[in-house]
Parts: sequence; structure tokens; C-alpha cells
Amino acid sequence: MAYGICNLSIVPIRTEPAHRSEQVSQLLFGETFTVTDQQNEWVKITTSYDDYEGWILKAQYLSLELTSYNELQKSPAFLSYDLVQILINHQQLFSIVLGSTLPLYRANSCRLGDIDYTFEGNARQPEINLSTNVILENAFMYLNAPYLWGGRSPFGIDCSGFTQMVYKLCGIKLKRDAYMQAEQGTAVHLLDESQPGDLAFFDNEEGKIIHVGILTAKNRIIHSSGKVRIDSIDHHGIFNQETKRYSHNLRLIKRIL
Repeated sequence: MAYGICNLSIVPIRTEPAHRSEQVSQLLFGETFTVTDQQNEWVKITTSYDDYEGWILKAQYLSLELTSYNELQKSPAFLSYDLVQILINHQQLFSIVLGSTLPLYRANSCRLGDIDYTFEGNARQPEINLSTNVILENAFMYLNAPYLWGGRSPFGIDCSGFTQMVYKLCGIKLKRDAYMQAEQGTAVHLLDESQPGDLAFFDNEEGKIIHVGILTAKNRIIHSSGKVRIDSIDHHGIFNQETKRYSHNLRLIKRIL
């Protein structure tokens, strides 16, 4: 088995080994993975953070030896808490986004393989924090980010990528897709019993969970739909004030522990 780490700002993960294939997720700088297959210029990977599978280009990652990969899994994970920040390597500037990982971070520097980067932004090790204020502060960092299927960054993010990244910044792992996240946490039976930071899930006519957002109050939700936005919510679902109609049908609420 082979191993790798994302050494670019953002790398698309696709369903098939082709440029025209659907993007289902993204790697952010410093995230690691295992390589499970290869086809021409593509490799199939399983991400270390959420066990998600897909294809990336061989040219868009740095290979790791098993010892280096294991060292990174055991080392404290420091994240960037700036919306956008700069890494410096030999006077070359390199941009990374909110929630990127800083491998082997120490004293304003991190290392990928044999390459050292200087980082003078807001870096810290996420600690499990279920404080309502912290969760919502992280969520508001993404406000107005455009919706992007498979996205996980402030420059394009989907609904479950949004919730995953908000909780990642709190040191809590969520799975990648909305229906997977719906299997986590503890059920909250009524909207009136909810609290800020709870996840609300929404289904389609077939009963399949297709959307997720974060409650900011019993009647307000922040979610990625067109963009990361704040809308009204009641026991029917999300009501969009701009269109004057319900956009999503409420299925269940979960409290993440």
C-alpha cells in the first residue's frame, strides 16, 4: 500500500479517474491518505480524516513512506484558523485556506517530506469544544461562501462539507456526506428542544437525506444552499425569505457529542 499527503492548497477528489468526472470532495493542504489503486495519471485514495474514497491526479500530491505517514497520524494535528493564509518556502508564497492541516507544526513552521514552510498565521491544535459560541463563530467564518458540490473551502463548499469543516475546527470528526452524518450523535426529538450547534437534516420525496445545516437558534439555521446563508426554520423545514417558500423538508435533528 502507498501513502500520500496533499501539498497543494485544494485538490479535487473525483468519482472516476477522469477530469470530467464528478467532484465528490476535496483534499486540503496537509491532509493525508492511503493509495489503493492506480490508473494512468490517476490514483484512487482513501482519506485518513473521514475514510472517503475517490480519485486524484498523481501530480497533485506528495508520496510518503509508511514511517512518515504513521508519524503524522500520531502527531498532534495543528490547523490554520485564518480564512486564507500564506506559507513561505524559500521566499516563495503558498496560500492555504481555513481548516488546512499544518504537518509537524512547531515554532511557526511545518514540514511536508523534506520541505519546510514558515507559517505566521493563527495555528493551533483543535481541542474538542462543544461551546455554542465556538461552533457558531466557526460557522460564520464561512458565511457567503459559494455553494460547490464536493467543496470544503471558503471559496466553494457544499452542505455537508460545511458542517464537517465547522466541527473539524472544534476537534470533532464528522463523516463526509449528509446521510452519513445523520448516523452520528444523539437524536433531538423536537425543534423546540434543540440548541444552537445542533445539526438539522432534510430529506427528499423518497425519504433520502440530502441536506444538512447547523442550527443557530430554535428558528434559525446556517447552511450551504446557493451560498452559506442564514434562513428561518420551523417544524416543516427551511423557509427562504427571498423566495417566500420552503426549500428543504426537515427530517431529523442530531446533537453531536
